[in-house]
Amino acid sequence: MAASQASLLLQKQLKDLCKNPVDGFSAGLVDENNIFEWSVTIIGPPDTLYEGGFFNAIMSFPNNYPNSPPTVKFTSDIWHPNVYPDGRVCISILHPPGEDPNGYELASERWTPVHTVWYYVK
Repeated sequence: MAASQASLLLQKQLKDLCKNPVDGFSAGLVDENNIFEWSVTIIGPPDTLYEGGFFNAIMSFPNNYPNSPPTVKFTSDIWHPNVYPDGRVCISILHPPGEDPNGYELASERWTPVHTVWYYVK
């Protein structure tokens, strides 16, 4: 049941992104039969070190989305302090909801089910 609810929500969010694109960001499905894995491209914003760059990544959504966050992994080479050498993105917003077991982040900095792809993209 949770997977079907997540699937419907992701279909709606992808449709919304296609209808109302965000500058410098595009998304589509890696496989037309799998709404849980998106291929995204981020265009480097002007006046930054990333200007003119095209950075590809995969967003993978869990079956219980939005209760748990997606994971993001760049497939393009990119240097950023929040991107591991293997491309995995490590930022608070993508960490599971609740208290940080290591005590580094506030619960308010972590994922909550009210977050959506829109929240993350903007």
